[in-house]
Amino acid sequence: MTSTEPGATVLVVDDAAANRYILSTWLRRAGHRVVEAATGGEALQRVADSPIELVFLDVNLPDLDGYTVCDRIKNDPDAAGVPVVFVSATSVDVADRTRGLSEGADAYLAEPIDPDELVATAQAMLRYSRARQRAERLARRLALLADATLQINAARTVEEVLIAAAAGAFAVFGRPALASAVDHSGTGITVGSRVHRHAVLPDPSQFSARPPAEWLQAADWLTPDTALTVSAVPSRRRQPPTVLAVPVLEMPASDASASAEERDLLSQLGQITALAVDAVRSYAEERSVALTIQRSLLPRDVPAIEGVQVAGRYVPANATAEIGGDFYEVAELDDCVLVAIGDVVGHSLHAATVMAELRHALRAYAVDGHRPSEIIARLDAMMRRYHPGTLATVLLLTVDPRTGAATATTGGHLPPLLVTADGADYVPVGGPLLGVGPLERREVTFEIPSGGTIVLVTDGLVESRRAPIDEGMEQLRVLSAVVDESLEDYCDRVLGELAASRGEDDIALLALRIMPAAER
Repeated sequence: MTSTEPGATVLVVDDAAANRYILSTWLRRAGHRVVEAATGGEALQRVADSPIELVFLDVNLPDLDGYTVCDRIKNDPDAAGVPVVFVSATSVDVADRTRGLSEGADAYLAEPIDPDELVATAQAMLRYSRARQRAERLARRLALLADATLQINAARTVEEVLIAAAAGAFAVFGRPALASAVDHSGTGITVGSRVHRHAVLPDPSQFSARPPAEWLQAADWLTPDTALTVSAVPSRRRQPPTVLAVPVLEMPASDASASAEERDLLSQLGQITALAVDAVRSYAEERSVALTIQRSLLPRDVPAIEGVQVAGRYVPANATAEIGGDFYEVAELDDCVLVAIGDVVGHSLHAATVMAELRHALRAYAVDGHRPSEIIARLDAMMRRYHPGTLATVLLLTVDPRTGAATATTGGHLPPLLVTADGADYVPVGGPLLGVGPLERREVTFEIPSGGTIVLVTDGLVESRRAPIDEGMEQLRVLSAVVDESLEDYCDRVLGELAASRGEDDIALLALRIMPAAER
């Protein structure tokens, strides 16, 4: 062919066999594959059955006129983009040509036709049609790439990122895809999209200096002779790269630009996936560090104190939520028991470290003999001096285990729940958050009767996005109307009932019971 456009499958429609022969011969000499039809009905069937790229259509046909055939082609969603060129020896005046173009034809040739004009018209039609098809295909793929990007960036774990990436690659390229990376713990994760269930997928932790395609072929995901398009994006850390791979589609010569387009799209999707993997790995590492710090700073065991039974629980938020600053404290002083619970506002490593400072500071102030309101005031001053802009809530009680006399003060925390033989009710105690200013801190005194229990919680147990905190507090009050004989069992029951439906925030729970004299 003299043109740069590769050959195409062309349909020639004419009821005169001689005309079909002449046009078909010229087109075949130009390198095209030719399909012939003698009637309008036959032409429509050829378009439905074969991947026709161009139609030369006689205006005057024995069954359907060319205008009707053209209209049906252009209104067929699967064939609407196929160029149609009218050819006629009789309908050649301005009105005929105008009607033909108005009916949807892309060009109109009047016989006699020069062979060079016919071939040049075919090349022009194919050049325009293929450019439009490439643009439409790219637009569709870019829209699918945007959808995949949203799903990838919404993922909270490496596995979720890879699942979204493999699904996105399948949607964009229409072929099975594989995504592979290593999570923050060094565990290799490989996800296949539309891969048969028992396929052996390559282990990303075994990625070496070998070419990515060779590494991928080490498994039985594909046959040995399957070619791959691979995007292997190096990690910012010393980890194997994030790999995204799809089999190469055998493109026809007329679609040679598709391979470069696919490589570019796969490279973009690979970069997006690698950035998301790095982000969730970094988050997982920070969360692991914060959780380790928080657990190490909380009491390993609730101390055994004469005259009281104590049980405590700390439950981190779900695996994809940020670490919080919840804590609890139980300490035996000279003549009473110090009980405290608190929550540093925010979710981060910073919140966990501020929590540790608060916990140790309140223990120190309590040992010095300060009253609960004085301890809260000092904690507030410490927050304002060393952590300006950070807020926290703390509920602090001192309890005499011999008499049950209790003194409570709060820095913006939920009130304690007092459970007695008469039922469960919240003790009315309030006060401003820590970190807001040197405001008055009031104390409330009350008595925990023999056998009575005081329950302290953080808001993660009673608040969620789906229900207001008042509703959660009422649920806790109803659940606690009768406290189990074992406070350990009570804590497990409450967490089982309330925590399972939340999980969006850390939870701290502390329960203290004044033991009857006969059980001491």
